[in-house]
Amino acid sequence: MPFDGVVTKCVVSELSDLLVGGRVEKIFQPEADEIIMNVRSKGQNLKLLLSASANYARVHVTGSSKENPSTPPVFCMLLRKHLSGGKIVNVTFHDFERLIAVHIESTNEMGDTSVKTLFTEIMGRHSNIILVNSENKIIDAIKHVDIEVSSLREVMPAREYLPPPSQDKTSPFQLDIGAFIDKAVFSSVMSMEKYLLENIKGFSPLLCREICFRAGVDGKTPCTDIPGYKYEDLKKVMSGLVSDIMGGSFSPCIIFDTSSKPVDFHCLIMEQYGKVKYLPSISTVLDEYYSQKDNIERLKQKKSDVLKVLNNNISRCNKKMALQQEKLRDVADRETLRLYGELITANIYSIPRNLKKVSLLNYYSEDGSYVEVPLDENLLPQDNAQRYFRRYTKAKSAYTYTSRQLEETLKELEYLESVLQMLENCYTLQEIDEIRQELIEQGYISSRKAGSSKKHSRQSEPLKFKSSDGLDIFVGRNNRQNDQLTLKTASTNDIWLHTRNIPGSHVIIKKLQHDIPDSTLLEAAVLAAYHSKARLSSNVPVDYTTVKNVKKPGGAKPGMVIYENFKTIIVTPDEAVVKKLGAKKQYNI
Repeated sequence: MPFDGVVTKCVVSELSDLLVGGRVEKIFQPEADEIIMNVRSKGQNLKLLLSASANYARVHVTGSSKENPSTPPVFCMLLRKHLSGGKIVNVTFHDFERLIAVHIESTNEMGDTSVKTLFTEIMGRHSNIILVNSENKIIDAIKHVDIEVSSLREVMPAREYLPPPSQDKTSPFQLDIGAFIDKAVFSSVMSMEKYLLENIKGFSPLLCREICFRAGVDGKTPCTDIPGYKYEDLKKVMSGLVSDIMGGSFSPCIIFDTSSKPVDFHCLIMEQYGKVKYLPSISTVLDEYYSQKDNIERLKQKKSDVLKVLNNNISRCNKKMALQQEKLRDVADRETLRLYGELITANIYSIPRNLKKVSLLNYYSEDGSYVEVPLDENLLPQDNAQRYFRRYTKAKSAYTYTSRQLEETLKELEYLESVLQMLENCYTLQEIDEIRQELIEQGYISSRKAGSSKKHSRQSEPLKFKSSDGLDIFVGRNNRQNDQLTLKTASTNDIWLHTRNIPGSHVIIKKLQHDIPDSTLLEAAVLAAYHSKARLSSNVPVDYTTVKNVKKPGGAKPGMVIYENFKTIIVTPDEAVVKKLGAKKQYNI
């Protein structure tokens, strides 16, 4: 877990400087496992975030805001009762455990002053926020742990507060580095990374890897296989690192992968990674790192509901289409039924009764061939003819009706896949809400089930790019934007682009006085391919034409259009081109 004991020490050091002496003004609980305290300290208003999230437990000062529930949860009300107006007298932690205690002096209804402690235990899925009185009794916790859940440690009101069991490891401050490293040679086949991790308090796998990297040691190598001279390098690196920790020489940073996504953080210099961003405070690091992670998680959760609706309806359409295609195959011989009826009628007086089949001249064929016609021996020839005509009429009606149904199913499937593609391209909660609203309007989500969804004062806007020739290119991010761009915003002489027979965004090139250069056309086509289902493909066909050639049929679903007089350009989606053109939100096109 990135939030290790060393980071905890850094956080406590920073919070002590910022918060001690400050007053708790307001307390909120925006999430079931998260508390935000507004603190007035040293002339500034600060927001202290305490989270007991299973994935993102943490404590830091935050600059972000969240919407609070209309009715405060019980735990929030209790904190307000005991801590509002209180003075923060200390922020502590103990022995590199991931346990942060905020000590707050407050006055009760009787006018008595006492110090209560708000503990935040950062322990993965066992994380908790616990309020304890001056007598070390639990007042309440954001998560209750009774005897049925844990027989070792209850976290319930009126119980004595017991800290989590201490790790059987050595504190960095009590470490005899020389003896500790020399002892590693007796650790059998244990790797050096694991040796450090299992024996030093507060060290995370990230920090253990960093020590090995700085010493030029493969952390996965068994301790017994590491050359002796490398042990001296390890001692030197460890001494420097422990010295930094003891002296509070921290360098808070976020680590990014090659796609610029945050993957880790720490409060010490990280030499093992190429893409590291250093920030002035650990709170800034945690706020940026977790806000991005939290946003990704919330987007994922928000998308999952809509994704389920889309996948269920796409699955339904595919099943319906399979049945319709099977039905069409069943009536594929309808013209043969009509032919049999006509041939029997033409030869009605020459066909003997009680035959099971008869060979008749097919006067439609050029070579004068004969056709063997099955008969019902219990029926007269004219009745056999009528029977074939009835079967033909029924098959013809079934073909016409099923063909129409199949066409509607294909259109619905095309629409749903286009919405699915738009959902994958969503980067904000607002965009997801707009797609959800579209599905409500189209009847795929019950408005009663959807409840009262948040209404945004301003709708999301399309992406704006600038071509290498200086022309504006707009890309729709959902079907509402696609319709708005193509049918209302764009001029008739602007250029419209879309991947051929592939769900994707509508792309508009704003045409000025002169013809559009081929380089701009190529870049717009790359954008169209990149913002489509074919993003990971190559040689993607992109159709383009002037906007005046694009029409929306009556009754068509959002984003669905027809077009004519088009040309096609073949491109391969390229993220480098997309980044080079630089997307910007545009509000007045």
